[in-house]
Amino acid sequence: MKLVIGSDHAGFALKEEVRAYLAKAGHEVADLGAYSGDNPDDYPDFAEKVGEALKRGDAPRGILICGSGVGVCVAANKIPGIRAGMCHDTYSAHQGVEHDDMNVCVLGARIIGSALAFEVVDRFVGAKFIGTEERFVRRFKKVLAIEAKYQRVDGLAKTE
Repeated sequence: MKLVIGSDHAGFALKEEVRAYLAKAGHEVADLGAYSGDNPDDYPDFAEKVGEALKRGDAPRGILICGSGVGVCVAANKIPGIRAGMCHDTYSAHQGVEHDDMNVCVLGARIIGSALAFEVVDRFVGAKFIGTEERFVRRFKKVLAIEAKYQRVDGLAKTE
């Protein structure tokens, strides 16, 4: 699978391990930074890079990593079409894709180690949306309707 991956300085070391692990497993992984863990940077920048890459169609899924995972998750979910979920366990990693069509797996480098991160990303990339079950499709359409309702146009929310 083709993937994009990004992290801030706090997630850099885990990003490098996850990127190498996925590449060794045969996945094509585009690294969108950070390229060093030495310089403090801002997690929203990397969440936006990954989100924009997915929206352009550079890859169907992405992985984001910061210290806790919370910051990049919040930032990524501001981008229409991005469905990022915190995954510090294998169940969330596959269930988020299967039930909710999650397209970004978020990891906290200060929360989980590399061994668990490898298991989590394996489950994430191996999962498929269950688009044949009416309940998942119905719920997904409701999520898309919420997104459309509040999507910004010319800097203003549609509801403003």
